[in-house]
Amino acid sequence: MELTTERIKELRDATGVSIMQCKKALEEANGDLAQAKVILAKRSAVSAQKKADRELGAGAIGSYVHDGAIGAMVVLYSETDFVSKNPEFGSLAREVAMQVAATDPLYLSRDDIPAEAKSAAVAVFEKEVEGKPAELREKILEGKLSSYFQDQVLLDQPYIKDESKTIRDLLNEASQKFGERVEVGKFARLSAR
Repeated sequence: MELTTERIKELRDATGVSIMQCKKALEEANGDLAQAKVILAKRSAVSAQKKADRELGAGAIGSYVHDGAIGAMVVLYSETDFVSKNPEFGSLAREVAMQVAATDPLYLSRDDIPAEAKSAAVAVFEKEVEGKPAELREKILEGKLSSYFQDQVLLDQPYIKDESKTIRDLLNEASQKFGERVEVGKFARLSAR
């Protein structure tokens, strides 16, 4: 497939990633748009991992109120004011706040789950895996725990506007797009009900 400017622009419009990165991904995918999107998604995770040690020095607060009855606020951090003052960064903070309002997560990441909550879940699921082959028990237990906590952990939740992505994927894409580490610092949800 021929690599045209229109094709590169189409990928850029769909992903928000730089033109050079879109061009490279399309070249690698031999012009296939769907494959190029997968390549960019894979690279965004790698890119975010490389930036994980960078210091977060700026941020923005995103808020969302639904029908005056449910509201959420999210602190979204970046490395510089240049990024945190970008309107697209503010929009991302609002999207994450909307996610929090809609899903009411209990924890930001799996590291935040208290040991007591993990132990209680393990106790319940260990009973469910009794009688399974020993070599499969641990794997099944791990899968059950992962599934159980997925909806409770903000970063692991499927994004409400595109369930093929998690909130972590959204942040990784933002890190790739802005060229900086992007991370949720904290969040809060309020309800009048």
